[in-house]
Amino acid sequence: MLKRYIPMILVIGWCLSLLGCTELGKVDQGRVIAYDKEKGLVTMIRDVKHEVRNPDYNHLPPVTYQIPSDPNEMGAEPKAGLRMKLDTKNKQIIIFDPVSKNFKTIDYSLIDEQDNIGRNHPLVMDTETGKAKKFPVVDRNKKQITVYSSRQKILTTFTLPDEYFSLPDATWDAGDEVRIYYKEEGKARRLMNISKTDIYRK
Repeated sequence: MLKRYIPMILVIGWCLSLLGCTELGKVDQGRVIAYDKEKGLVTMIRDVKHEVRNPDYNHLPPVTYQIPSDPNEMGAEPKAGLRMKLDTKNKQIIIFDPVSKNFKTIDYSLIDEQDNIGRNHPLVMDTETGKAKKFPVVDRNKKQITVYSSRQKILTTFTLPDEYFSLPDATWDAGDEVRIYYKEEGKARRLMNISKTDIYRK
């Protein structure tokens, strides 16, 4: 009688042993502020909410991961940017300052704001080529910056004190959002570029 159940017992034992040996990994998510392709390092500001439509990038210090060694586990290469939040209500832009390694809130003077601008709107999409126009647009002669947030559907042009126009354009750009699966701290087993896979947009 017992012999009839031996194969089943062995299968159950094998499954249990697998469960015992397989440690589940963790998932991290954030906005990329630096990407070093040669060193294989990506640095991001963690999204503390993990809410698809309402992310919250206020976690410090930034976290750095070694990208997956297997190219098949790596999504599109992430674009880095330092813009964390565009607060049109209070006319403020929040950036990550690499020098102080902290966030910086900057008041801006509004020049123009266009609401309800979807990704296919002619103001942000080249209708002839079907490609998205490049933002931010930094005009250092006119002292004005135009940024576009597809998540907020807002196209905003503003000006700032002169000192800010010496900063690189990426200061006003939002980096790609990435999702990382890892088992060991600082080493990504999988990296998904959420922005480029169009799960949602910034």
